[in-house]
Amino acid sequence: MTSTTNRVHAFSDDALGDLDAVGVAEAISTGQISSAEAVDAAIARAGAVEPRLNGIVTPDFDRARETASRPSSGVFAGVPTFVKDNTAVAGLPTGHGSAALLDPPRALADDPFTTQLLSTGAINLGKTSLPEFGFNATTEFQEAEPTRNPWHTDYSCGASSGGSAALVAAGVVPFAHANDGGGSIRIPAAACGLVGLKFTRGREVPDAQAKSMPVNIVSNGIVSRSVRDSAAFLAAVDRHTPNRALNRVGLVEGPSDRRLRVGLILDSLRATTDDATRAAVLDVAARLEKDGHEVVEVPLPVDEAFVDHFLHYWALLGFSMHRFGGRLLHTQYDRSRNDALTKGLARDFLRKPWRTPGAIRALKRSETVYQQAFRDAGVDVVLSPVVGYTTPLLGHLSPAAGYEVMLPRLLDYASFTPANNASGGPAISLPLAQTADGRPIGIHFSAIHGDERTLLELAFELEQSVGFARITT
Repeated sequence: MTSTTNRVHAFSDDALGDLDAVGVAEAISTGQISSAEAVDAAIARAGAVEPRLNGIVTPDFDRARETASRPSSGVFAGVPTFVKDNTAVAGLPTGHGSAALLDPPRALADDPFTTQLLSTGAINLGKTSLPEFGFNATTEFQEAEPTRNPWHTDYSCGASSGGSAALVAAGVVPFAHANDGGGSIRIPAAACGLVGLKFTRGREVPDAQAKSMPVNIVSNGIVSRSVRDSAAFLAAVDRHTPNRALNRVGLVEGPSDRRLRVGLILDSLRATTDDATRAAVLDVAARLEKDGHEVVEVPLPVDEAFVDHFLHYWALLGFSMHRFGGRLLHTQYDRSRNDALTKGLARDFLRKPWRTPGAIRALKRSETVYQQAFRDAGVDVVLSPVVGYTTPLLGHLSPAAGYEVMLPRLLDYASFTPANNASGGPAISLPLAQTADGRPIGIHFSAIHGDERTLLELAFELEQSVGFARITT
């Protein structure tokens, strides 16, 4: 492990080296290393950084070693990974980041998405941390220790897939499971200097939670350190369980010669973007123009009431978990132990429950609004910030700050990503910039439904022309 006072990573000259998942799989398939060596290296790395990062909820190392001893197949065959702790893995408990769940039972079967994820041949090492029910944009808790950002341990690692992002950024594994109900793939990717691709709604198999939602805002995927890992995973998803209502993307292997018309958005409905983030987005826009793309300013692909509708739906979910968690998750459920965000959302919902049908209709209509915005502007992709301001210090978004304090901060921070969850459009966060003190700034690109190919081709181009910052430098 290499560590300065505030930066933590586990990259070394072991079996994993600094390879991405495709690279590790190639090393295993050609006999340069074994799957067992890759898994052992990841376990050793976890032991080196976990005391400072706090990203692992339930280790499953013994079973991972057993799995690594058997042959496997798939694009990531033998590559170690982790699953986020709101998704079932047979034999492991699912805690959802909540202190209200008392001794959750071990799952009898994998979630359908877990099956899809592990069909790549990857080997699960355990479960990663998230804030309670994934509601927050930081992986912090009412009383427990937070999950820390390996780039600077005084700062948030984002959320809700914060544990996965911290472990991938620190080099423990090349990629890990993440899911996104309001930015929870893209926000931690931005905070931790990773690639975070949110699929078009329906691209992957829906998880159990998504099937029960009035509006399915949740997308499952991964966070990774390279564009080719995210592209390889998307191709594997398409092969394993193709959605015949969507075009097949196939394996995207590099940039395209096609020059794009790029829409530019700098500010959200909520607030003006901070100076460092704005400058980073404008720098990327300038680079795109230099490389022959056309960049034009466009309006937001949502209507003026979107924030209120999304917040009400979020409050509905908070109320459901607070009031009915014992029925939905586990009978041993103490809602008095819910954190301030869940309780505050539940209270907000109860003040105006009659707004629910209108909010649901509006969020369903946002798919049409989003698509029309792309058509009206005549753009191929939209460039924007991932979040409204640079990654905050731990405590800024913590539920321990109290609902009235943290909610407006949270709404200003997670102000760009929810449009893609409601509309179902694909989007990607790319680590193309840094703050003055060397912390990552993510840049967001959105596309029309089904067009992950354009996002990945552009991501390959920018990975080559701009480059991604490395935690080791």
